[in-house]
Amino acid sequence: MTSLSKVGAAVEGYDAYVERQVVLARRDGKARSAWLKRWAEIRRSVPEVELPTGLKAPRFALPETDEPGQIARYLVGEGPPGEFPYVNSAYREMYLDPLGPGQTKSEEPTRLFAGLGLAEDTNRRFRYLSRNQRSYRLSTAFDGPTLYGLDSDADGVFGKVGEGGVAIDTVDDMARLYDGFPLDRPDCSVSMTISGPAPILMAMYVAAAKRRFGIRVVPKLRGTVQADILKEVQAQNETIFPIEPSLRFLADMIEWTSRNMPRWYPISISGYHMAQAGATPVQQAAYTLSNAFAYVEILIGRGLDVNQFGPRLSFFLDCGLDLEYLALTRVCRKIFAVAMRDVFGAGPKAQLFKVHTQTSGRSLIAAEFRNNLTRTAIELLLAYVNSTNSSHSNSADEPFTTPGEEWSLLASHAQSIILEESGLFRHVMNVLSGSPGMKMMERILEKAILQEFRTIESLGGVLGAVENRYQRTQIQASAHRLERQIESGVRPLIGLTRYGAGEKTQHEVDLVRTPAAKKRLQLSRLKQFKRRHAAKAQRALDRLGAVVDGGGNIFEELLRTVEVCSLGQITERLQQHAGKFRPLV
Repeated sequence: MTSLSKVGAAVEGYDAYVERQVVLARRDGKARSAWLKRWAEIRRSVPEVELPTGLKAPRFALPETDEPGQIARYLVGEGPPGEFPYVNSAYREMYLDPLGPGQTKSEEPTRLFAGLGLAEDTNRRFRYLSRNQRSYRLSTAFDGPTLYGLDSDADGVFGKVGEGGVAIDTVDDMARLYDGFPLDRPDCSVSMTISGPAPILMAMYVAAAKRRFGIRVVPKLRGTVQADILKEVQAQNETIFPIEPSLRFLADMIEWTSRNMPRWYPISISGYHMAQAGATPVQQAAYTLSNAFAYVEILIGRGLDVNQFGPRLSFFLDCGLDLEYLALTRVCRKIFAVAMRDVFGAGPKAQLFKVHTQTSGRSLIAAEFRNNLTRTAIELLLAYVNSTNSSHSNSADEPFTTPGEEWSLLASHAQSIILEESGLFRHVMNVLSGSPGMKMMERILEKAILQEFRTIESLGGVLGAVENRYQRTQIQASAHRLERQIESGVRPLIGLTRYGAGEKTQHEVDLVRTPAAKKRLQLSRLKQFKRRHAAKAQRALDRLGAVVDGGGNIFEELLRTVEVCSLGQITERLQQHAGKFRPLV
């Protein structure tokens, strides 16, 4: 029995265990008394809070029941907030206001996503968006050349430099990108949305931080790098090395960061891009979770301790407008927790499905584009109902352009209104959880996800399914079905296929573009960097190649290589030793 079979058996076994506890609580007098006693203790332990209107409410919303079977089903089957199997949340309080005046509120879950032009342009956008935040949570988008490991002076990429993301060629660019932000402080974290060349960019980030703060800053650095190679070959194609060496380079980075950067998440296992490519919510969850278990197996196979790297795994999900999103993250938390405990032997910290949620870019449309504000607000509400650990809200103008300042600020304020102005998540934890519809969707989703596991297993596991192009083919079929549903009216798009203005509306939206002069500045900086380090670059690249051929940890060597070599130079040398990725078609 391989890992996905074991995961399915473990989850179904746990469900059976829950039902046995329910029966026992109802039929066995001793068990009944024990559950009622525990329930009374939990209720007594919940503090009371005063709402702004003067009403009193418990800080945690619990089911209104004294029936022992229902109590057992709640406590064992989903658990109170922050308790196994973490259906309700990974942590106990999440977004709640502090109880007393001496306490401080935890950092806000809002992540500020930006990436445009040159490093200093994105730096300015980060400052603009974060000026009223209690903490710095900076998520970074990179331009096309950077995502593919190319330098800005590569043939044919000039027009793409700084478009749709920030151009990063060297460690000097990385230093400019986060200049002035307190990377050494616990209230500052950085996220980098990049996978193919992720180890190189990650090494640049560490090197840039060491320049400003010294070598002792390394264990203090907080943040995430996406680095999810499997979702790239399944949905996005931003892969630059063949799968096997890509997984090796990723594992090298995870191994090094797990030992030296205890506050860093070296991978964000992503379903978001699958959903944007057309995956259904079930496919998104099933492929994301199965990829996660494949990574766990690879890392354990390298001799790594699951309780060392497990707590540093993170996840990234889409939240759209389909009904499944009412409970999708809740189900993912349960499946992951049960699998990590019962299949891989992980302790509590490694059982947590810590997830970043982004509203659906695919749901944004150009027609009557201000309606996108409403779409995004609904998606944010669903994300927080699912107790996401952090979230990014898309800008309404994204169908036209890289987000402008006005629309980026409105997107950020949408989260602030939900979390700070409304009372839904400030005072009482779990206040919107547990409805009959939510529980129904949990059951339906779990069954469908486990069925997907069985299909993937029948194809030889995750890597076997990838070789058979299974995930990619299924995502493409789902995308085609969705478009047909839009055309037929099964999925109405308000303002486009239903309730449109009648006449074609012309929208005035400021387009964000990188001027040619700035692109030429980026090329000039890159040329100067290469000229300055020409004498050392070749030797550094030769050492890196030797590490690749010798089976050493390439990330450890990259920390030295990035000081004198550009992204494109490093990518080219690694491809000489590891090969180039051939897209699956």
